[in-house]
Amino acid sequence: MDQVVKVIALTTTQQLLISEIVEVAAVDIGQPDCKLINPFCINTESGQTLLEPWLLNVTKDDIFMLSSDKILTLCDPTPTLLEKYLDLTK
Repeated sequence: MDQVVKVIALTTTQQLLISEIVEVAAVDIGQPDCKLINPFCINTESGQTLLEPWLLNVTKDDIFMLSSDKILTLCDPTPTLLEKYLDLTK
């Protein structure tokens, strides 16, 4: 299966993430149905695009389950952003 990397805008914060994403079947209604693998926050405040591991201050985990209703939109990253992400996750 090919790796699917997307930019993810969350509904709950103004955060943008880039992550490998896998759709999984929810066991029960309301259960998380998206697996984020190696998610990084996209920070562009300094004028440069910086990627920082998501939730780095609270966990060492690199796989997270998220409900799709928390996702505002998904889109493809620019080639430069994708290359930067892939370099960080090798």
